[in-house]
Amino acid sequence: MALYKSLQIGDWNAAKEFLNRNPHAISAKITVRDKTALHVAAAAGHVHIVEELVKQMSEENLEIKDIYGYTALALAAYFGNYRIAECMLGKNKNLIRIAINSGDIPVVLALFNGHLKLARYLYLLTPPEILMPENGSMGALVVCEAIYNKALDIALDLVQLCPRLVVTPNRFLESPFLILSRMPGYFPSGNRLVFWKRWIYSEEDISISTTSKPELLEECALSLFGRLLADRNQNLRAIKSTLRSAWKLGSDLRIVDHLYEMKLTHVQSNELLSRMKEQISISNIQQIRTGCVHEAVVRATGEGIFEFVSEMVKADPQFVFSRTAVSSNIFSAAVQNRRAKIFSLIYGFYTKSNLASTPDSSYGNSLLHMAGMSAPSTSLDHIAGAALQMQRELQWFKEVESIVPPRVHGQRNKMGLNPRQLFTKNHENMMSKGEKWMKDTASSCTVVGALIITIMFAAVFTVPGGNDQNNGFPIFLNKKLFMVFIVSDALSLFSSSTSVLMFLGILTSRYAEEDFLESLPRKMIIGLSTLFFSIVAMMTTFSAALFLMLHEHSWIFKPIICLASIPITLFVLMQFPLLVAMAISTYGPSIFDRKMKRWS
Repeated sequence: MALYKSLQIGDWNAAKEFLNRNPHAISAKITVRDKTALHVAAAAGHVHIVEELVKQMSEENLEIKDIYGYTALALAAYFGNYRIAECMLGKNKNLIRIAINSGDIPVVLALFNGHLKLARYLYLLTPPEILMPENGSMGALVVCEAIYNKALDIALDLVQLCPRLVVTPNRFLESPFLILSRMPGYFPSGNRLVFWKRWIYSEEDISISTTSKPELLEECALSLFGRLLADRNQNLRAIKSTLRSAWKLGSDLRIVDHLYEMKLTHVQSNELLSRMKEQISISNIQQIRTGCVHEAVVRATGEGIFEFVSEMVKADPQFVFSRTAVSSNIFSAAVQNRRAKIFSLIYGFYTKSNLASTPDSSYGNSLLHMAGMSAPSTSLDHIAGAALQMQRELQWFKEVESIVPPRVHGQRNKMGLNPRQLFTKNHENMMSKGEKWMKDTASSCTVVGALIITIMFAAVFTVPGGNDQNNGFPIFLNKKLFMVFIVSDALSLFSSSTSVLMFLGILTSRYAEEDFLESLPRKMIIGLSTLFFSIVAMMTTFSAALFLMLHEHSWIFKPIICLASIPITLFVLMQFPLLVAMAISTYGPSIFDRKMKRWS
């Protein structure tokens, strides 16, 4: 206990004194879990004590395990202590091979816990032969954990060293190819960027120089990537320089660095996918089955990884027919998960009609039935308002309906429902929410529009400066600003009246399914647009009147006119994004690419 306590608190003098009195304690198991002094010091992270203990211990003593099979190096890998691991391996390199009871070697422990710098160091020292498929599943596990933890340089290097690992299952029966299909954030299609971030992202191509390994270590802590992409000979610093230059335009440097790391990940994942595709193209049926290749293609479809699915089906169109219990092919999975970009691939496929009419074996659902099912919540999270979500669902149903053979329209599944009946049943709740959202929005905007009508109607009869008592004409009738006042007042009155009428049309609508496709959104677009215009015209009317009355006191009216822009700004910030989103979803380009080039 005395030795244990001194090691825990980092008191080397006390520990050294104890060990001098009890030399055998240097390798003794001093805890109930069979940990040695080196185990305790390594777990506590005391580098100076570990260094002293390692000097006094033999190579064999460094290999002592606790009851869980952890050597002191395994603990250092688990907790991510680079210097401690380096110290131990400097004396005994065989430690890198020793696995814990679960079978994990140190590099896997470091990867599993996200200690990527240490993982890269351990990987470089791990003998390649123990990672080969003929020696077990450890190599596949290293690739899988590297992919999971975004250490794609390790995955790339090991796949290049042994391509068979792509379709080799780890001890959890998951192949590296299947793991990559679960990572949408590793590909461009899995990241939504605003326009200015897209500009920074696309400004330069990122690639790796084959002669810049030291620079890579300095720039992005990648110790392996310098020898991975021998066919690319461009400068890594180019993208870094370009992205950092955007900071001068006002971008936050952290955002720039984030975009740099994102693009680097995309380059690595695309290269990894390319190498995996090459190996799969020469794999036999058994390897494809054990490597979960078809399952991976369907999973990538569900995750919306367009690059993954596109590359695989173009390399071998047979992957289109990858299926699950509820999906007869990838297009069925794309409809089920509302992946428009992947579904657009169907326009370039030679047997489009056959795919569209083939039902799944479990429930008898055709492609149109899939469109009639409720969309996953994640696919609708970015769409504002239940009404627009209902509109998107109808667009999906109409698009799929347009490509399936007519006989599918009345085809019934095993529940006895045709596609339209299934759509109505599954979207009752969404329709109810969409109707409530439309009515609530229209009611609120109607109140605002009615207030503007009242104010603008009264303002035209109480003109600034009053009227001439002799003829009744306004005193400022010949002033140009008075004409601005009158015209803007009239425009505000007319546009707010139009707005109120549109919102009344929404409140009295029948709310049928088809109304959500275009009729209701069109009324909402007109109503919000005219309401916005009426607010701008109202503020213009107010400013013109104020200037006419106080034109000799600019110190008063100028700040007040500036304040008049606040309501306009607030409306733009709160409602304009909705207006734009609604206009794009109703009248913008289709969510589907019907001009997809023939690829099969």
